[in-house]
Amino acid sequence: MHEHTTAGHWLTAALPKAAPALATSTVLILARIWNANGAEHSTGNAVLMTALSLGAAAAGACASVGRAGDSTIAATAFATSGGLTLAGVAGYADGLSLPLLLWALSTTVAYGLAARHWRTDRRTTTAHDRHAAERREEHAHAERIEALRCRTQVEVAREGTAYAAALAEALTARAALPGYDPAALTRAGLPALPTKEH
Repeated sequence: MHEHTTAGHWLTAALPKAAPALATSTVLILARIWNANGAEHSTGNAVLMTALSLGAAAAGACASVGRAGDSTIAATAFATSGGLTLAGVAGYADGLSLPLLLWALSTTVAYGLAARHWRTDRRTTTAHDRHAAERREEHAHAERIEALRCRTQVEVAREGTAYAAALAEALTARAALPGYDPAALTRAGLPALPTKEH
């Protein structure tokens, strides 16, 4: 059971690292299949892929300008434009060397962009973990102080109870002594003991 969890965790951690290579490889494979099915030297297909690629790049440029620019939409549009360019060239070219060169270049660029995102994500995660550890330490410190305070109160209450029990025993023992006269103590100026009312 534990080994299955570890393997699943490893696969989950490794999958995002392989995503850029899987994406560019999938585009290259589909483009070469398209090439084998008649896209090679097809002017109409080349014009279509060029128009789609330029449209995606224009959408990315529009999404990235101004204050309301959304970086996620811009990055997605530029990635789409790059993928369409790779697919168009790989589908139109008659040899395999140019598509493989573009595949290697696009995979490198994809990993460069992904590494930047992963670094930012790792910094955010590290900062969150550090903040959570500090908060836990603050709470643990407050809990330790509160536990010490409660322990002190319990000890003081115990000591007070023990003192009251010892005083009661002393008073009982004194009252049992022969010749004990509480009125003589009062006349001597000693404070009177409280009497119990029944």
